Amino acid sequence: MTEVPVEDDLCTRIRRSEQALMAHHEAVLRTYGLTMTQYTVLLALSREGGMSGSQLARFCGVTQQTMSSVLTNMETKQLIRRQTSPVHAKVQIASLTDQGRALVDRAYQEVVILERALTDAFTPSEHAALCELLERATTVLIQHTRQASAPPGA
Repeated sequence: MTEVPVEDDLCTRIRRSEQALMAHHEAVLRTYGLTMTQYTVLLALSREGGMSGSQLARFCGVTQQTMSSVLTNMETKQLIRRQTSPVHAKVQIASLTDQGRALVDRAYQEVVILERALTDAFTPSEHAALCELLERATTVLIQHTRQASAPPGA
């Protein structure tokens, strides 16, 4: 087996890109008093409307316990409000307050600058190819994570 230098390893490159992206977003969001998870919640609610804590946890890739803490903090900051679901009495539906909507709109205007810079770094065909390749890589990563998580012999 031929060893590939770590710097040429695809997983390492994906991780470095993700770290650079997260570092940028965290620096921008810090100026708004937001964490990445809080911003993602605000963005999801602005696009999807009301969502339960479990829906938001899945959307953000965090546990329900973590999301419960995040939502409590955001409710305290008056960025969201939670109301009992009309369908399930034990389920709370989170939605944006006017303050939350204004904050996500302001933060998005800065976050989108990087998106535009990345888009501008590629030709339209390179951009389309990169998006397709990243989707394919994500599918492989998810499949391998599921396989690694499965009980032996399953």
